[in-house]
Amino acid sequence: MEAAVQKNIVDEGKFLTFILSKEEYGIEILKVREIIGVIGITPVPQTPDYLRGVINLRGKVIPIIDLRLKFSMPEVEHTQETCIIVVEVNNAPIGVVVDNVSEVLDIKNGEVEDTPQFGHGIDTSFIMGLGKAKNKIIILLDINEILSTDELEMVEQLA
Repeated sequence: MEAAVQKNIVDEGKFLTFILSKEEYGIEILKVREIIGVIGITPVPQTPDYLRGVINLRGKVIPIIDLRLKFSMPEVEHTQETCIIVVEVNNAPIGVVVDNVSEVLDIKNGEVEDTPQFGHGIDTSFIMGLGKAKNKIIILLDINEILSTDELEMVEQLA
């Protein structure tokens, strides 16, 4: 494996960790607005499969992204543990469907490794780094980079 080419600066702090397909991911807690169970998602025609639709959360329409599908993972049936993490992206709320939420972890700068380079054509810009905590690796996501500019514009039009 090649060394990381680009060093992302990860501010130490608290990360909300969650599970997707048995792997643990983390989002900066400051980006998280709330965590809710999966509620009635209204599909929106002619949108990508990872854009599951929209929900009405206390009178506000929020687009919902299925992170499994966005990351090209197989789709699974929702369980009682499936959650929607409402995050702030470009000052707009977006819901992210995850398998389940784990915990909030304090991760220090010294506990973060750079994102490895996987070669040309593999975009890892949405990974801030790899957190090492409690003898496990947590993929720290930059929620602002998960969607491309075009995808963000499409999502913002739904809200």
